[in-house]
Amino acid sequence: MDVSAKSLTSKKEGARPWDAPAEALITTADGVGLHAAYAPPQAPLRPSADSLVIVLAHGFSGAVERPAVRRVVTRLTRRAGVVSFSFRGHGRSRGRSTVGDLEVLDVQAAVEWARSLGYRRVVTLGFSMGGAVVLRHAALYPGVAAVAAVSAPARWYYRGTVPMRRLHWVVMRPLGRVVGRVGLRTRIDPHEWRTVPLPPVDAAARLASLDIPLLVVHGDRDAYFPLDHPRSLYQAAGPDHCELWIEPGFGHAENSATDDLVERVGEWLTGVR
Repeated sequence: MDVSAKSLTSKKEGARPWDAPAEALITTADGVGLHAAYAPPQAPLRPSADSLVIVLAHGFSGAVERPAVRRVVTRLTRRAGVVSFSFRGHGRSRGRSTVGDLEVLDVQAAVEWARSLGYRRVVTLGFSMGGAVVLRHAALYPGVAAVAAVSAPARWYYRGTVPMRRLHWVVMRPLGRVVGRVGLRTRIDPHEWRTVPLPPVDAAARLASLDIPLLVVHGDRDAYFPLDHPRSLYQAAGPDHCELWIEPGFGHAENSATDDLVERVGEWLTGVR
């Protein structure tokens, strides 16, 4: 992973790399440049806790600079340092979105950058598409300490709701991809998947075999994915390795997550041992 970054270290004598905010252009294993940002914890942490960082993966059409993502980052920094990044095809990142396939390489690049800042323990948090991707990432790449998936699908190609049928039109149709580029500021790869990626539900089952704690969070008012999706993820991972939170009144992903919910997710992630 190549990194070109600003403000990677604090100017204070003896300061650690994670004491200062930073922005970076990080490069994935397949050569895509991603816009990434690091936000240090808001308050000094105990020596036993200051080696944990949260890597945040946004939902489809999100980006580092989007207000909802920035709000989540701010809340999470009450408990830990946070690395956020824009998936390929999103925001200031390069490339085109593959809507959950090659994005696993994006998460890995962000995790590697987080470790380069000096953190020993990395946990991942993903919303919607990002939730599916962090599940797959932890199942395929060793070393993540815990995973939280919020508003994530359990399976690919789901079209059972009106919002998901609209999303498939945006992704699969030429005019839809124009709408995605202009209206959503998301550049979408026109090519279909050559090989279907590991389904999120199968990835959840692998996390159990790897003994990686998993938190599944879903809203009872999610218009994209009904409650059989989080329940399937929970059943695949099993109660010994997974917690399931069905949140009353919660809609979908980072745009709908309340500050209280984000802080509770952060508390769970930083409390896992």
